[in-house]
Amino acid sequence: MTTRDRIDPESRIPLEGLLEVLPGGFNAIADITARRDFLTQMLSATPAPENPRIEISNHVAPGPDGDLAVRVYRPVGAKTALPGLVYIHGGGMIMGSLDGEDGTCQMMADELGAVVASIDYRKAPEYPYPAGPEDCYAAASWVAENAATLGIDSSRLGLYGASAGGGLAIAVALMARDRGAPHFSFMVPIYPMIDDRNTSESSKMVVDVGIWDREGSLEAWSWYLGGKKADHYAAPACAEDLAGLPPAFIDVGELDMFRDEDLDFAKRLSEAQVPVEFHLWPGAYHASDIFAPDSALSKRIWLTRLAGIGRLMGAGD
Repeated sequence: MTTRDRIDPESRIPLEGLLEVLPGGFNAIADITARRDFLTQMLSATPAPENPRIEISNHVAPGPDGDLAVRVYRPVGAKTALPGLVYIHGGGMIMGSLDGEDGTCQMMADELGAVVASIDYRKAPEYPYPAGPEDCYAAASWVAENAATLGIDSSRLGLYGASAGGGLAIAVALMARDRGAPHFSFMVPIYPMIDDRNTSESSKMVVDVGIWDREGSLEAWSWYLGGKKADHYAAPACAEDLAGLPPAFIDVGELDMFRDEDLDFAKRLSEAQVPVEFHLWPGAYHASDIFAPDSALSKRIWLTRLAGIGRLMGAGD
């Protein structure tokens, strides 16, 4: 039985539709500009409807090499400071944008009753490491410093990211710990991309699913590192010391090439006495919760994830 045969049947339907349009998946588009354009077109084909319960505002944060965009989603009519999420989009360190996350950010702000601050950052190969993590640290620091103005309870501010965004969320948490500020009370790295070595069994297993297969991951890591050796901010799986990181919620699909590195990272967090809630989803491939949102599996993933984030937000300091 192949990896693709083990995918949840409902979640496989939109994936097969993608592969009909684009045989070989995203990796089949060799040119990075064309690959980004295809992703943008795919996401814009079904734009997120505006949620009247959420107000959206655009801001600018100072970055290490220029201004960075920050888009804030806040429940309408909130009269007190709310929990906050610094949201870091995915895209393998090479793709993704604020616009592509509008629907997810609105949904999370609404469901969690929280302020979501979505931050942008420079991507490889034009801007290799350390541009991405340093941008994210600068933008996340700006959100923390301006929490009161943004209506965020600074004692309940966390980091959220999926895939590359999950790796960047962990990187920001490591930077904040090592540099002494700002304080984040929790982190939510979702199927995070954290190990440039790609030596695990799951990284060798996922070669033909069509969504973030091994070949594309190796290419993205090469572009992202730009010839540099990965340190623990570039590839958080390399971090020797995980003590002092904030409590975490992590989930990953059984058929995601990042499965084993995420399992190991969750285990190491626990060994470092960092509270961690971890979920492994049978039948789920990388980002299947996004590509197949209407499947029963994706609905279970999101219900579990939002409940877990809610518990972290309610914990405070």
